[in-house]
Amino acid sequence: MSEQTAYIGLGSNLGDRKSNIESALRMLAEAEQIELTHVSDIIETAALARNAQPKYLNAVAEIKTALNPNDLFKELADIENSLGRERHGKWSSRTIDLDILLFGQDVVNSPDLKIPHSQMHLRSFVLKGLCQLDRELVHPVMKVSVGELASRLNGFDFALDPNQPQLISVAGIIGVGKTTLAKKLADIFGCKVLLEPYDTNPFMPDVYAGRKELALDSQLYFLTSRVEQLNHNTLHKGHIYISDYVFNKELIYARALLNAQQLALYEQIYQPSAAKVSKPVLVIYLQDLPQNCLERIHKRNRPYEQKIEKRFLERLGADYEQLFSNWKFCPVIRISMSENLRAEHLAKQIKYYTMVASSKGR
Repeated sequence: MSEQTAYIGLGSNLGDRKSNIESALRMLAEAEQIELTHVSDIIETAALARNAQPKYLNAVAEIKTALNPNDLFKELADIENSLGRERHGKWSSRTIDLDILLFGQDVVNSPDLKIPHSQMHLRSFVLKGLCQLDRELVHPVMKVSVGELASRLNGFDFALDPNQPQLISVAGIIGVGKTTLAKKLADIFGCKVLLEPYDTNPFMPDVYAGRKELALDSQLYFLTSRVEQLNHNTLHKGHIYISDYVFNKELIYARALLNAQQLALYEQIYQPSAAKVSKPVLVIYLQDLPQNCLERIHKRNRPYEQKIEKRFLERLGADYEQLFSNWKFCPVIRISMSENLRAEHLAKQIKYYTMVASSKGR
């Protein structure tokens, strides 16, 4: 077999963690048919397990090997065993953990071995190490660079959870195309689409016409409607849903449309309401120039929207950027509407961030 470049994830949270990783690297370098070529920085991360565990030290190693994936897997298991690895389940602490992240562009899907590593796109501590070594590496199944995958996580680590609703929220400023995309994705997944109640809000036309005294009524209408749509008791665990908004944007609009007195009251109501809402497992953040969004707004010709100005959209865009620059709840896929957006391609990406084996949202 010709040599392949492979990437190995190393982790330790028991004993002398740094020594464990260094020992594993030394044994990798000494193994037959393996050449250790590069190693990322060692970083400390919190354990993903729900039960309290010591923090991990993690690193990524690049190797060249003439071994096939299964033989490499056995070699890594031997190194783990020699360093005292005990296997007590998926989320247990360990002296050393060695995972094959990538093996060239090979895809392996057997009961004992899955390459690429099935959760690597959800782990910032893995993607940071890979980016240090080569951020242009392409995930052989997702067809996305590790640099792009890392940017979706904003420095955080996530785990798939079938025990919560699989809510995908499409976000972005007015006129960017959220509803159109949400409907297409819902059709692809055969699931329920949750749409903003613009057409049923009795206060909204007056607010956009300049009656600011009704702005609080309008925002509270939206708030109560969205809490009802996204309530923990409304959405079922394991079911997939697509919404054409992200709940957290409520404060963006409240701060843009309410005066200080109205906002103070609104924020008192918002906090306990937000606690009732299911968080998304993935956000699709659509981005476009305000001028392009304004043209779409004029084209769809909703009467109450025709007085929206470009500077209002610019403010919303800046507020959305601020929201997602500090986002920590789930991965975010950013999409520029200047590119050719294909809903089918996006749906394939979504599957890796959700538990969509049984889409039962209708």
